[in-house]
Amino acid sequence: MKKYMAAWGAMFFCVICLSLYLMLETLNTSPNRYNDVDSESLLNFEKKINGIEQDIKKNQEVIDQIKAAVKDVSNGKQESIDKLQKVLNSQNVRLKENKDKLQQLQQVGKDKENVVVMEKPKIPKASNTGEKFDKSSWQGSFAPLRAAVSVSENMCSWTDAPTKLPDIQMEEIIKQLPFDNPDGGAWKQGWKVEYAANHWNAGNKLNVFVVPHSHNDPGWVKTYERYYQDQTKHIFDNMLAKLEQYPNMKFMYAEISFFHMWWNEINLDKKKRVKKLIDDGRLEIITGGWVMNDEANTHYFAMLDQLLEGHQWLDGTLGVKPSAGWAIDPFGHTPTMAYLLRRSGLNNMLIQRVHYAVKKYLAKNKNLEFMWRQTWDHHGNTDMLCHMMPFYSYDVPHTCGPEPAICCQFDFRRLPGSSYSCPWKIPPQEISNVNVAERAKTIIDQWKKKATLYRSNSVFAPLGDDFRYDKPDEWDLQYNNYEKLFEYINSHPELGVQAQFGTLSDYFNSIYKEFDVKPGEKPGPMKTLSGDFYTYADKDDHYWSGYFTSRPFQKNLDRVMESNIRAAEILFSMATATARRKSHSNFPQTVFMDKLIQARRNLGLFQHHDGITGTAKDFVVVDYGNRLLKSLRDCKLIIKECATYISMDTKTEYSYNENAPWFNVDESRETHDALPVKSVIDLGEESDTSPRPVMFYNSLAQSREQVVKIYVSCADVVVMDTEGSVVLSQVEPFWDEADKISKSKFKVSFRLTIPALGIVKYTVQRVPANSNPKNVPVSVLVFNSDSSTILQSHPFSIAKAVGSDITLENPYLKATFSGSNGLLKSVVTKENGVEHNTRLEFVTYGTKPHSGDRSGAYLFLPDGQAKTYSGKSPPVVNIIQGPIASEVRVYFELVTHVVRLYNSSGIDGISLDMQNIVDITSERNVEIAVRIHTDVQNNDGEFYTDLNGFMMQKHTTYDKLTLQGNVYPMPTMAFIEDDKHRFSILSANSLGFSNLKPGIMDVFLDRMLNQDDSRGLGQGVTDSKQTPSRFKLLLENRHKGTYNKERATTFPSLLGHQTSLQLIHPVLVIPAHQKRSSSFPKLSNFSPMHSELPCDVHLLNLRTMQNPDDGPDRLVPKSTAAMFFHRLGIDCGFPNKGLMCKGASGEVVLAGMFNDILTNVAQQVSLTLMYEEHELDTTELLDLEPMEIASYVVTLQ
Repeated sequence: MKKYMAAWGAMFFCVICLSLYLMLETLNTSPNRYNDVDSESLLNFEKKINGIEQDIKKNQEVIDQIKAAVKDVSNGKQESIDKLQKVLNSQNVRLKENKDKLQQLQQVGKDKENVVVMEKPKIPKASNTGEKFDKSSWQGSFAPLRAAVSVSENMCSWTDAPTKLPDIQMEEIIKQLPFDNPDGGAWKQGWKVEYAANHWNAGNKLNVFVVPHSHNDPGWVKTYERYYQDQTKHIFDNMLAKLEQYPNMKFMYAEISFFHMWWNEINLDKKKRVKKLIDDGRLEIITGGWVMNDEANTHYFAMLDQLLEGHQWLDGTLGVKPSAGWAIDPFGHTPTMAYLLRRSGLNNMLIQRVHYAVKKYLAKNKNLEFMWRQTWDHHGNTDMLCHMMPFYSYDVPHTCGPEPAICCQFDFRRLPGSSYSCPWKIPPQEISNVNVAERAKTIIDQWKKKATLYRSNSVFAPLGDDFRYDKPDEWDLQYNNYEKLFEYINSHPELGVQAQFGTLSDYFNSIYKEFDVKPGEKPGPMKTLSGDFYTYADKDDHYWSGYFTSRPFQKNLDRVMESNIRAAEILFSMATATARRKSHSNFPQTVFMDKLIQARRNLGLFQHHDGITGTAKDFVVVDYGNRLLKSLRDCKLIIKECATYISMDTKTEYSYNENAPWFNVDESRETHDALPVKSVIDLGEESDTSPRPVMFYNSLAQSREQVVKIYVSCADVVVMDTEGSVVLSQVEPFWDEADKISKSKFKVSFRLTIPALGIVKYTVQRVPANSNPKNVPVSVLVFNSDSSTILQSHPFSIAKAVGSDITLENPYLKATFSGSNGLLKSVVTKENGVEHNTRLEFVTYGTKPHSGDRSGAYLFLPDGQAKTYSGKSPPVVNIIQGPIASEVRVYFELVTHVVRLYNSSGIDGISLDMQNIVDITSERNVEIAVRIHTDVQNNDGEFYTDLNGFMMQKHTTYDKLTLQGNVYPMPTMAFIEDDKHRFSILSANSLGFSNLKPGIMDVFLDRMLNQDDSRGLGQGVTDSKQTPSRFKLLLENRHKGTYNKERATTFPSLLGHQTSLQLIHPVLVIPAHQKRSSSFPKLSNFSPMHSELPCDVHLLNLRTMQNPDDGPDRLVPKSTAAMFFHRLGIDCGFPNKGLMCKGASGEVVLAGMFNDILTNVAQQVSLTLMYEEHELDTTELLDLEPMEIASYVVTLQ
């Protein structure tokens, strides 16, 4: 019994010691130790402490139970011993739980540094004078920025290391060229080409490939469907019949968007015959994308997605893997396309529309064929053999040789009596025994002259144009006449030519054979080249820089669609994996798969070089818009339904019912050209206090902390997080007009944290007026308004003001705005207290006078320098200030302009958020831009714009290029920098950009042009809409490293990358549906990633794979998905505060990525999944290379 007493006494002593330890730990984790916890965090902190105090009380109760049990044990009762053992076991569990809670609480303290405790949220008030806000009310109220994350040394050393320099740098060519335009004679943009008469002979033959082709625009002056019915369908029908009729003829074709329509209509016999033509090398599918995409305005996500859709259709349906790229009509060319094609497994490519002066320079030096290298390439392994066509156009007159008047005579569709003719008034002649010798000599002369511009003994002579070969007789005319020429030429070896019909791959294979290298390798004499081919001019000063901004509404809609389809793809892949693992049949995977397939194709269709460019007829733009809108609605439906299913505690209770949904989409559009309308959460009447759930979805693979906004039907609300804790919120007015506040719609902003790819659920509910001190009404200051009605609007404090400038702040910036027009004047970076000139204004351009060509859909031909736009009268300016966000809202006649500052610990607390709604529908021949004057000293005129959101390209402003020639595409960002600062403009969609003078940045916002610019469209751009645009203005101070302006390329900072990604992929709000006020399913937060991706790795997509498109299971999702990672290139010279991600290491382990989804089987594949590279051990560490996109096929279990 003494042993029992000793043992239990020891246990009793241990319990007392552990209890005392818990109390001491509680004291040591007191919030007084920290000096920067916001009130929301403090509330949760106190809640946890209260919980621990309750547990300690329970520990005391257990101690009392132990005392009683020990007393009973002393009486020798065995059941008392058992009882004591049970009590101690229970207490051990409870003590372990408390220990875990304390460790978590301590970690919170470690994560929160330099923080100020706020007893209650500080509310900004307008002063009685109405001229200033009371700054003292804001002291110490800013959320602390998150500390900087680490960037791996190998990334920083890679960024600083010299790249493998090419033989030719486009930047240097632009610097050297005079950009004059002397008359070259027959080849107006070239020179009189000559060659040695005996250079080619019977022993050294020139191999000529005449290549029939037809360029089919899926939308331009007709709609996609109309083109197919009127022309493209007949081209395919003729192709099958005529290639079978003429065994020596060949044909090549590119746009799969049309080809798949025809394939679905033809019978099995025709399909077999088409496959035989492909297998025999008679029909070549080139590029194989859904469209021939634009290369200036497109984002690399959409470029890859349309290429992937085409390649997957070809591979799955025909077993075809394209090997050559073909881009004859995009208006300028980007190295991004070369990279995507190379990494997809293609060996070579062709481009056409390049500035005439650049073509001439390259032709003079026989460098029209080159190995195109990425500017960031350190090893030369991105090199792609590229053929540049040398002349003005891709039509027959400009492809056989340098003299179009002669080449036109060999386009036999233009024979007399045809609807086609030669502008040079010399028609073709039908080939006969009488003229064949002369005709052969004439065209051979052109072929040989063309050959002198290249380094090989092969000549590529395309034979086609837009929508050619839609009539059977064209096939007959071209074949019969060329066959007679070939027969004569090939039977006369002294002519030194071997001529035949061929394809693009035939041509490239001839080069590889001549230089004895494998396809894709560098042919001996070819030089390497890096850089882009913007901005394109086809003659004189006719720069095609207008289309960088034409139809900006549709460019914005495209980017919204891209973000939503990516979000839908990722959620759908995770939801289908969950349903498959749990064997749930209530998840409608085939319904959603059908919508996703159509969305992929509609998005792909719009990437066409007359779609996203804004260069189609008005009714074609409407057709594109309706397709995008339908798919945008479908994607939003998939997002909300997958989010609902995946967040439900009891997933078997899920049911898909479009007529009775639990949740709503974040916004809706009445028509394709209408501004989006945010969904309002109806909180019912005053007596209705039922909470409405709201889900928030983060489609990025890194956690993020930021300010979000919801729209509600009343101003008095309480917002609660998943744990039921009230969060600090800010209620703002919704402005129906400049001086009219809505009485039924309000904006509520608050901070939240969302895990990587995760979903969090909050609730919002109505409360009695003024009953929630944590829901703070903003203060409003109004300038230049005569209205008195807005001064009385519950619950807001509103005052009028005149004159004085206004300063707003967030954790990183202090921004000053003009009191007269509300526009930004200067910015102070708080980390160093330096004030930076950041003056903002709007400017306009007109077009050239009536004589000659004028601005249109393609061309930007301004009437001179920009003019400052100030409006007809001083604009109404509304200043809004609150604990979560503050903003300046300015109402000009042509622009509604908003600049917003967020009080956030995340990266949205570092930049300025600028939003505009431009309305120039009442104007004629005007282009409007936003101009920002900075004090960045880029006196050499160098600046950077991105190429397709993939990489940055250095440019220099030159007077010799003219104003319009110094405008470049800006798909996502542009920046200027000096040795101390970098100023970046990050854009939510593609627009035109220029840096015409040092320190001054222009972003073009919209254009209204009332005439055609003579490039084939036949109309102006007169269908402007109220057009939204959104930007982040990011001012960064260089903090380490040496500014090296001689580097071939540079990169955004890590902060710049992540700010851009969060701008393009915002947190998606999934509010309760307005038809429901109760009966919501029980939901839990969804946090799928066990190991989120490093800061420098972007999950480009997680795309469920489709079964063969012409098979019975086409809508049944595969269990595999395509996973794409892009490791971002980073400039390490700038700080990267505000990020939640776990450093920038570039390292990924597939097997440990998700919590409940297994990825144990994976293959590394080419970018468009056509080629399997090798099987992966998913437990091994993947060390991704900087700038590379890595692609995998993973099995989701």
